[in-house]
Amino acid sequence: MTTFLEPGDTGYDAARSIWNAMIDRRPALIARCTTTADVVEAVHLAHMRNLEIGVRCGGHSIAGLAVPDGGLMIDLTPMGAVEIDLERQTAIVQGGALLGELDRAAQRYGLATTAGNVSHTGVGGLTLGGGMGWLARQFGLACDNVTAYEVVTAAGDVVRATADENADLFWGLRGGGGNFGIVTSFEFRLHEIGTRALVAEFTYPLEAAYDALRGWRELNTQAPREATFTASITPDGVTLGYVWIGPLGSDLLPKFRELGPVVKESVESMPYLTLQSRDDSIQGHRYRRYWKGHYFKSLPDEAIKALIGTPGVTASLQAYGGAIADTPDGDAAFSHRDTLFEFVTAARWEDPADDEARIARVREYAAGLTPYTSGVYMNTLNGEAINRAFPPEKLARLAELKAKYDPTNLFHLNQNIAPAILVG
Repeated sequence: MTTFLEPGDTGYDAARSIWNAMIDRRPALIARCTTTADVVEAVHLAHMRNLEIGVRCGGHSIAGLAVPDGGLMIDLTPMGAVEIDLERQTAIVQGGALLGELDRAAQRYGLATTAGNVSHTGVGGLTLGGGMGWLARQFGLACDNVTAYEVVTAAGDVVRATADENADLFWGLRGGGGNFGIVTSFEFRLHEIGTRALVAEFTYPLEAAYDALRGWRELNTQAPREATFTASITPDGVTLGYVWIGPLGSDLLPKFRELGPVVKESVESMPYLTLQSRDDSIQGHRYRRYWKGHYFKSLPDEAIKALIGTPGVTASLQAYGGAIADTPDGDAAFSHRDTLFEFVTAARWEDPADDEARIARVREYAAGLTPYTSGVYMNTLNGEAINRAFPPEKLARLAELKAKYDPTNLFHLNQNIAPAILVG
């Protein structure tokens, strides 16, 4: 049964508060749904009252797209159940579940699927935008592991999308974001991974960062799929390493020690669940946040110089390839599968007086790298045009699909793809 919250009600402020503390919007009404029927009711209510719709899962959208000022926030967080089918090796996940709930349910049996890096991220938002995670190089993105979606459309209909049923919608949901409806249930393929992971990190001083990054780039070309290479760039130097999921994983360690003078080394075996939640504490919900992202199809020396040449900022790189690139680009809405590394530069702070300076620095750093990049991960878009995430021919196909399932653009508080009929 839906719980409705209005301004002044107990729980209203908590329900409208999300991961980025810069977002302080006040919906006219919050519908906290517990069933698919509740979501249908909420969509009909939005039509009747002419209310703008925002959909909340984990609330991790950097732009706060889940929270419509003066509109209806459809809050899926009460819909967090996860059911494991061991015989079929699948997970049925409700649309409001968090990644940690999926991970914990599957790991009871040594199973997992690609599921981000922060446990309090929503399964829905992550997956609909593609879904990068530590298992992606072995098993594909989160969206590549979905076998079925249950969707409430803009008309309030409940439809199922699979490779054989509403196949066009299935294609669009695999990386096209929340444009086509509200997903109330996902069915994921699970994989046997055991319960352990290895995290290796080596820190090199700033004066050695250029050579170390060049060597790290070359090592990545030989990396097994169990390894996802990582880089963290700070004003003081670089930390290079990898996350390994599977048996063994230590063969790469001597090669990292040869990249340059190591000022700090950390090699830690840990439970997979610890890996999936180790960044939670620094991803808390009290900070003001801003980020920009890019895709690198290659990482030339000039790009490395630009990465380490801007003082006072931090950034990260995460390797793609492997099973991500195995899926033909036309098989799903998700694009840029030939990406080599994903780049994100981010800032977090507490004082609103610092907003302008912090945002400007991130923008300046990201802009300086633009000549070396191609495309962006949909889930890191932050004010940029949607065409950065898709090539023109795929964006046109998505616009046609949007016109079929949401011709009036009811679901537009997302990384929005305008319906073809509105574009024309």
